Amino acid sequence: MSEMTALNTGSNDKMMTRHYGRIWLKVILWIYGLLVAVSVVGSGFKMVVGGNAAELFNFANNAFLALIAGTLATALVQSSSTVTSIIVGLVAGGLPVHMAIPMIMGANIGTTITNTVVSLGHMGCNKEFKRAFAASTIHDFFNYLAVLIILPLELMTGFLSKLSLSIAEMLVGGQDMSMNFNIVKFLTAPAEDIVKGFANLLPDATLGGLAMIAFGIFLIFSAVVRLGKLLKKVMTGRAKNVLEKSIGRGPVSGIASGAAMTVMVQSSTTTTCLMVPMVGSGLFTVRQVYPVTLGANIGTTITAILAATAISADAAMPAMTIAMVHLFFNLFAVAFIYGIKPLREIPLYAADKLADLAVKRKAYAFAYLALAFFVVPALAILVTQ
Repeated sequence: MSEMTALNTGSNDKMMTRHYGRIWLKVILWIYGLLVAVSVVGSGFKMVVGGNAAELFNFANNAFLALIAGTLATALVQSSSTVTSIIVGLVAGGLPVHMAIPMIMGANIGTTITNTVVSLGHMGCNKEFKRAFAASTIHDFFNYLAVLIILPLELMTGFLSKLSLSIAEMLVGGQDMSMNFNIVKFLTAPAEDIVKGFANLLPDATLGGLAMIAFGIFLIFSAVVRLGKLLKKVMTGRAKNVLEKSIGRGPVSGIASGAAMTVMVQSSTTTTCLMVPMVGSGLFTVRQVYPVTLGANIGTTITAILAATAISADAAMPAMTIAMVHLFFNLFAVAFIYGIKPLREIPLYAADKLADLAVKRKAYAFAYLALAFFVVPALAILVTQ
C-alpha cells in the first residue's frame, strides 16, 4: 500500500512539474511577445510621423493635458503596465521625453480605479465598506499628491529627466550606441521584420505604420493580460504569503513586499486588490497596508524597463530614459511623501474622510469613481482643446 502511495505521489509530482514547466514556457513566450510588440509600436510610429513626432504631439506641450491623457488611457485600459509600455514604444518612435513624462505620471493615477471598484463589493456592511473604501482610495490620494509635488518640480528643474538620462547612459552605453550589441533586439528583430513585411504590403507607408501601431498595442495588451493570468497561477499564493508575513513589520518591510509581490505577479492592481478585502474584513488596518501600496507603485515599473530593452540602438536612450523616469518618480514619491510625517498623513486623512462620506451615501462612491477617472479627465481634454 505504501509503495502504491509513493508511486502515486511521484506521478503527481511529475505531472505538476510538467504543468508548471508549460506555464513558465508560456510566460517566456509572452514576455518575448511584449518585447516584440513594444519594438513594433516604435517602428510603426516612425513610419507614420517620420521626423515630425514633436509636431504630431503638440497638444501634449500642455503638461496638464498630457497628464490627463495618461490617466484617462490607463483608466480605460485598466493596466498601467500596458500604457507605460506603449509610451516607451512611442518614445522610441520619436515622442519627446518631456511630453511623455506627464503621461507616465498619469498612468500611475489611472491604474488605481480597479481596487476602488473592488471595495464596492463590501457595500453590504458599513464597517467593512468604510475600511475597504479607505484602503482603496489611499492609493489614489497618494498618487494625486505625488503628481502635485513632483510634476511642478520636474517642469521647473528637469531633475527627473536629467537623472534618468544619466542612468540610461550607464545602462545602454552612452550616446554612441552603434558598437553595442543588444541581445534583446537581436532576438526580437526577426519577428518585428515579419510584421514590417506585412505592413509594407499596404499601399501607403502611413497606413502600414498605423497597422503596426495597432497590432503592437493589441499585442502589448494581450501580453500583459496573459502574463498576469499565468503568473497568478504560479506566484499569487507565494506572493500573498509574503504580503501577509510582512504587513505589520514596519514600513520598509511593507514597501519591499509590495514591490516584490508586484514584480512576481506583474500587476500592481493585483497587489492592491488583494489588500482591499483583507482590510475590509478587519485582518489589517489601512495604515498597515499603506506602505504595501507604495511598494506596488515601485514594482510595476519593471514592465517599462523590460520593454525599453527591446528598443533598437538609435532609440534605446530615450526609451530607457522614460522607463527610468517611471522608476524614479515612484521612488522619490515614496521617499519624499512617506518620509515626511505631515505629508504621509494627507492620503490617510483624505481616504478616511471620503470613506465617511461614501458610507453615509453610497452614491458618493460611484460619483467619485466617475468624476475622478472619466468625467473630469474628459472635460479637461475638451476644455483645453
